[in-house]
Amino acid sequence: MTSKTLDAEQLLTRMCDSTQQLIETRGLDKPYIIGIHSGGVWLAERLHQHLGIQDEMGVLDISFYRDDFTRVGLNPKVGVSKLPSATEDRNIILVDDVLMSGRTARAALNELFDFGRPASVTLVTLIDLQRRELPIQADVIGGTLTLSSDQQVKLTGPSPLELTISQRSK
Repeated sequence: MTSKTLDAEQLLTRMCDSTQQLIETRGLDKPYIIGIHSGGVWLAERLHQHLGIQDEMGVLDISFYRDDFTRVGLNPKVGVSKLPSATEDRNIILVDDVLMSGRTARAALNELFDFGRPASVTLVTLIDLQRRELPIQADVIGGTLTLSSDQQVKLTGPSPLELTISQRSK
């Protein structure tokens, strides 16, 4: 199996800088950073630090909100969502590692709205694979990537962050 490592730190820097610019441009007051378990949480922690936000960040585990839950069953690593602040009327910065089909982002939005109605949700992702199955797009992207059908991408971390493209095992 061949693999290639991408510069995750460079993509993260681009993602953080673009998010800061978007917050300033839109005038988002006191954004609430929420990461999607697990890679999105690692990135959200770094973004949270980069932006110098004092409020605690949130963590979403969307396992029970996935639309393939009944087909693939319960992930043995299901965790708990932790939102230490209310989401009602807040400007949410939702962070995920890879945007592909849009299904993870849809599940995260469903869960977020169960906690309350945010003023806005800004989707931030490190990599966009541009293979949508749902009409969802990120507001901020660290980079785009085109993979062949036999390739996959994986973020490992949290320290160091590494983004690896590999051939799917047959």
